[in-house]
Amino acid sequence: MSSIAPTYGQQKIDLVKGQGAWLYDVSGQAYLDFASGVAVTSLGHGHQALTSALTQQTHDLLHVSNLYGIPGQAALADRLTQNSFADAVFFCNSGAEAMEACFKFARRYHWHQGHPERHEILSFSGAFHGRTLATLAAGGSDKYLEGFGPKTNGFPQAAFGDLSAARALIGAKTAALVVEPIQGEGGVRPNTAEFMHGLRALADEYGVLLILDEVQTGVGRTGSFWAHEQMNLRPDLLASAKGLGGGIPIGAALMSQGVADALAPGVHGSTFGGNPLAMAAGLAVVETIDQPDFLAQVRQRGAQLAHGLESLAAGNNKVIARTRGTGLMQGLQLYPDQCVADLAAAARAQGLLSVPAGDQTLRLLPPLIISEDEIEMALCRLSAAVQAL
Repeated sequence: MSSIAPTYGQQKIDLVKGQGAWLYDVSGQAYLDFASGVAVTSLGHGHQALTSALTQQTHDLLHVSNLYGIPGQAALADRLTQNSFADAVFFCNSGAEAMEACFKFARRYHWHQGHPERHEILSFSGAFHGRTLATLAAGGSDKYLEGFGPKTNGFPQAAFGDLSAARALIGAKTAALVVEPIQGEGGVRPNTAEFMHGLRALADEYGVLLILDEVQTGVGRTGSFWAHEQMNLRPDLLASAKGLGGGIPIGAALMSQGVADALAPGVHGSTFGGNPLAMAAGLAVVETIDQPDFLAQVRQRGAQLAHGLESLAAGNNKVIARTRGTGLMQGLQLYPDQCVADLAAAARAQGLLSVPAGDQTLRLLPPLIISEDEIEMALCRLSAAVQAL
């Protein structure tokens, strides 16, 4: 019996090395990585800028705690605010922690405004915001809540994409609305620009905050630094993680000045959040993505992948119901009589790694440095996997 807690249904592959968009197991078998650690290894494996920054930082300093100044925090916060709506950043260790921080800061904002009764966070069906008790409640999935009840209070939920349902649930206790521009775990389901702008209008009308969960969609994944930029949208709070560290655990809650004004020393904190190693990783990732033409290349490769998936779906219309996604966050939705896990296994047998998601969808999340030839290779392997079904 394994001494590892049985919380993961792991495949029988032990991965030990990576380079670029490729991973290798203990036997030397190569896999084209279209999972990226679930959208984490944004610069692929062994990226020189990232590994150099981490190597230097391990020699200099690993940890001092937030009792003292950490220069890397100021440097990364400056880069993030320069690339966003935000005026301030709180650093933590994961997407779930970043979401928890956003929830707390939204409540703190209203408390600071003299309305402590405003504590509810309105979310939407199909969402996934993390695995803490509060983020599970916000996600609302029975699958993830099973055995962890009762559900934490204060997280009502409206139907996906339904503005009327959202309006009906906003009341005197509402503090914020939280939404993913594209639902990742929910099946690569994009929210429309019309819906997202409708939420901004509702937030303004009722004096509540708009929180964006860009844990998976942010830091270049969709072809812009943040997915919401493509909608010309302004949030009040935003959660980032995953690709921001390129493989090193990191989380960040970005906020407007109004939210930052409600905070004070001691109201929130993190032992490891903002540690020098994570800041070095984040800076290396952001500086790389900020280089000229990097995001243009992501958009080109995303368009290539999307076009290839559309052609694959057209030729296999009894298996694949539709394609959807933006940039290098793409999905294949299968018909109900098909099994996503079977397709993922068939792709793995062809040497292609992917990520099953909800709504009968297979997620394809290659690193942002993926090449044109590697996308064509992945499409060929995926086609063979579909045929194997």
